[in-house]
Amino acid sequence: MRRAPISALLLLVPLAGCGTVVLSPSGDIAAQQRDLLMLATLFMLLIVVPVMGLTAFFAWRYSEKRSARYDPDWRHSTGLELVIWAAPLMIIICIGAITWTGTHLLDPFRPLERLGERRPVAEDVEPLEIQAVALDWKWLFIYPKYGIAAVNELAVPVDTPVRFHLTAQSVMNAFYVPALAGMIYAMPGMESRLNAVMNVPGEYEGFSSNYSGAGFSGMRFRLHGLDQDDFAGWLARTRTEGEGTLDRPRYLELAKPSENVPPLRFRDSDPELFRRIVNRCVEEGRLCIDQMAMLDSLGGTGPAGTLNLVPAEGRRASALGHAPFYVADFCTPADSLARYGSDALVLLDPPPRPLPRDDGTL
Repeated sequence: MRRAPISALLLLVPLAGCGTVVLSPSGDIAAQQRDLLMLATLFMLLIVVPVMGLTAFFAWRYSEKRSARYDPDWRHSTGLELVIWAAPLMIIICIGAITWTGTHLLDPFRPLERLGERRPVAEDVEPLEIQAVALDWKWLFIYPKYGIAAVNELAVPVDTPVRFHLTAQSVMNAFYVPALAGMIYAMPGMESRLNAVMNVPGEYEGFSSNYSGAGFSGMRFRLHGLDQDDFAGWLARTRTEGEGTLDRPRYLELAKPSENVPPLRFRDSDPELFRRIVNRCVEEGRLCIDQMAMLDSLGGTGPAGTLNLVPAEGRRASALGHAPFYVADFCTPADSLARYGSDALVLLDPPPRPLPRDDGTL
């Protein structure tokens, strides 16, 4: 029976070699988050440690073998009540104030104001823009300034602000590099952001921290923290050794589910690709979400747009008492006028509006 506790302790030995990257990060944002975590933990220990100590003290002081005074009529102590309520209340106020301040200062959408302690960001420094897309089950990183892209590989120059634009292709995911900053969700049809900086050169692990399917465990990538010369070399190698262009057809092939994908680079990328991914219109012929929003802001396509509704065959009647419909083909009022002639003229009110172009403008 005594071997069981010893065996349990032996199982903990391999954990001694585990890294403590969260407590010793290499990026300033992660370091500030670490400090916030440690400070909140210390404040909580001000209550936890005395409570645990008093629990042991009372068990010893009022044990059967001790000659403690017996007072069955004791009911109230103002001093004890003040200690019991005032101390936790003050700690909660302190933790709340620290968390409130830290939450706003570490807002991932907030541009960086410093590279490190007493190292403010110069006014003329522009952050490196990186567009990150969570795919099944891999990560795609696009560098719009340099026109390149990489799969499951990320490189950033040290002491340079980096602004990530994050989205997902199919299901919700989460971007997490413990050494760089906290976890940020990536969701289809939406764009999130993360401003961060890497201060120490090296290789770091990044992964998805939100379960997204069968290949989730292999959805990992390497982040290379490089000095300016090494980062320039990485860009040059990508332009010369990378595959062809990451255009829309190549992206659709890449987006198909695959597991444990090795690092892959593209020496060129479609500058409109990320916008189309966010707006769910990478496929040819699909209307982008921003185009739909612009049409809605202009009053929609008008009643003439309803002429292309077709009953959904083989469906039961809906709760409204009639069979549901689906849109057979998108068309503007002008398209309806050309297609249906005088039948559409009755419905064209207001006059036809132009369809937005691919870039979202009229």
